[in-house]
Amino acid sequence: MTVMDRLNASLEKWLPEQRLFLRSDDTTRFVRLRPVTQMVGISGITLVFGWTLVASSFLVIDAVSSGNTRDQIQRSQAAFEERLSQLQAERDARAAEALAAQARFSAALDKVSQMQTQLLATEESRREMQTGLAAVQTTLRDALADRDTAEASVEAAGTPAPDRTEEFSVALDILSGELRQAADQRHEAVEEAEAARLTAQELTVERDQILARNDEILTQLESAVTISVAPLDQVFRNVGMNPDDVLRTIRRGYSGQGGPLTPMSYSTRGNAALSDTEDKARQIIVTLDQMNTYRIAIEKLPLAMPVTANFRYTSGFGRRWGRMHEGIDMAGPVGTPIYSTGDGVVTFAGRQGAYGNLIKIRHELGTETRYAHLNRIGVKVGDRVSQGERIGDMGNTGRSTGPHLHYEVRMNGRAVDPMSFIKAAENVQ
Repeated sequence: MTVMDRLNASLEKWLPEQRLFLRSDDTTRFVRLRPVTQMVGISGITLVFGWTLVASSFLVIDAVSSGNTRDQIQRSQAAFEERLSQLQAERDARAAEALAAQARFSAALDKVSQMQTQLLATEESRREMQTGLAAVQTTLRDALADRDTAEASVEAAGTPAPDRTEEFSVALDILSGELRQAADQRHEAVEEAEAARLTAQELTVERDQILARNDEILTQLESAVTISVAPLDQVFRNVGMNPDDVLRTIRRGYSGQGGPLTPMSYSTRGNAALSDTEDKARQIIVTLDQMNTYRIAIEKLPLAMPVTANFRYTSGFGRRWGRMHEGIDMAGPVGTPIYSTGDGVVTFAGRQGAYGNLIKIRHELGTETRYAHLNRIGVKVGDRVSQGERIGDMGNTGRSTGPHLHYEVRMNGRAVDPMSFIKAAENVQ
């Protein structure tokens, strides 16, 4: 007994032999389905069903994961923009407080200057009074000496002399009162000047604290915008573009200027006299301009998906069967909507060899997209299309083994991997 016979005998009680009768007009034939044959058939069906189930599960998991990743990126982007707005508002508030503190500080300095001027005037008046008092005292001593001399002469002559003591006493009282008033005014001026000096010191401390806080906010803003620019810069590098060339191209197209020119201040050495805070603020403005320019450029790239319905990747970019496959294949049912992946102008819409029904769209920054094997073309040459606009339907025309979309992206005429654009889109959503 052979191995097959023994195997059939062991499977006989679970899978008894079946016969399939084929009857014609004059003959009858039958096909024997032995246990091993039935086992192979059942195993094959089970394997195909299991593979289909596993593949569908992977597709569902990929779709759910992609959706969750996009949502998370959008939430992170929204949170970052909200934080950036808060930091900008706080920076503006601190800048206003610093200006107010600077104004109060200047007012205090003016007051201190006025107090010092008044103090000097009071001191000058006191010195003049002291000089006058000294002169009066000298005159008084001379008068007293003359009086004594006169009294002696009168006594010798036997005639009484007039008494001027009361007149001199009144003059001394007036001078003493003016001296006391001048001293009091000088003392008050000194006290006011000291209070103004203390106020100026407090305002200086307050201003320094506000400036320090403002500098901290500017540092946070500078760090935030720098971190935000890095992913945008990487997007262009991932798709094979030089970020510096992209920025120059966009700025040539958005180079409008206007408004009055304010002359800058220069130091004696010829360099602009800028503080650290002004340097940081200017750097933030430059970085924000760079980020805004990047966003304008990204809006011009074909970053959207050409197929939004359910599909399956069947072939990637690269060498295939000894030849270069210059795009990616997305398989789906005939009639699946095909959308433009970016704003552009249709340069070709018709039949072209192995491509079958083909649409070519020229975008800005030297990019072009191609959509091949279409069942229907919904645009014509010269049409201007927008990102997400329906341009045709998936089909099976040209050299194709089944309904699918052959999608290409070209940079300056050279084919690049469309997956780099699709992955780049996930970083900016």
